[in-house]
Amino acid sequence: MPTLLIFFMGAYCVLGTFTQIEIKSVAEDNVTLPCQHRLGLLGEKSLDIEWLSNMSGSQQPQLISYSGGQVYEHNENRKGRYSFVSNYLAGDASILIRSLEPSDAGQYICKVKNGGQFEWYYILLKVLVKPSEPKCWSTGKQLEGTNVTLHCLSSAGTEPIMYRWLRVNPKDDVTGLLQNSARLESPNRLVLENLSKNDNGSYRCMVSNEAGKRICDVHVKVMVASNIGFLAGVVSGVVVGVFLIFLALWLLLRRKETKKKEEDEFLNEIREDAEAPKARLMKPGSSSSGSRSSHSGSLSTRSTTNSASRSQQTISTQETPHREPRHCLEQI
Repeated sequence: MPTLLIFFMGAYCVLGTFTQIEIKSVAEDNVTLPCQHRLGLLGEKSLDIEWLSNMSGSQQPQLISYSGGQVYEHNENRKGRYSFVSNYLAGDASILIRSLEPSDAGQYICKVKNGGQFEWYYILLKVLVKPSEPKCWSTGKQLEGTNVTLHCLSSAGTEPIMYRWLRVNPKDDVTGLLQNSARLESPNRLVLENLSKNDNGSYRCMVSNEAGKRICDVHVKVMVASNIGFLAGVVSGVVVGVFLIFLALWLLLRRKETKKKEEDEFLNEIREDAEAPKARLMKPGSSSSGSRSSHSGSLSTRSTTNSASRSQQTISTQETPHREPRHCLEQI
């Protein structure tokens, strides 16, 4: 496309006028691209106006045109963003581009022809982007006698991006010069050396470029040694107090658990003592053992009786022979 534009410019530059300008505008703003011509005096019927561009990301060089009494918009993706701003038939073919985007940057050509005459306007549009919202933070402990570094960073924007550090009065938000203890380590890093109470306050980072500027603040509060000791004592006291509370709660719960355990053991012993006789009577072998014992007892009783009866029979048997002779003598 650039080659085609150069060819047309070279061919028609001999037959008409050629003007080249450069315009810078900020993203999200509106911009007017000028195109003043004198060919409208030759008659409106044969007047032809055409705007071309090789802007980045565009595959359609034609943007807007006038021909045969009609206005045409050729870029469907950007329809409604381009329009003639004045009386293009009388001699002002300038166009307005709404809500500029970074991709709108590039070369634009206004081509006007009428009755075999041509006028060209070549415009280089640069779209400037403001610095992105900067981030500010500090590194290092803000203790008396130490150093702390203040950081500022804007991640996007048209180069070059410039950084500037100022000190802010918190009462009226008026900025002033930095103190002697502050030094620039780099454009976006400020070092405060040998901190003291005089360094307390807010520090402002101002980020700027051609498109505009943005700011962010960092707050510094220097801790003195006595304050540190007091805070350390308070923190230690709080930690000890919390520990004692937890210890007391733990001992209380431990005591409750021990007491409950002792009560459970005591109740178990009582149950075991109360259920012990029942356990003996319920044994499967107890009744048989008892019956066996009674049976053995009866057997032993019977054996004793039998022994006694046998003894008596033996005695009676032994006595019988002595009685028989007496009976015989009595008979004699």
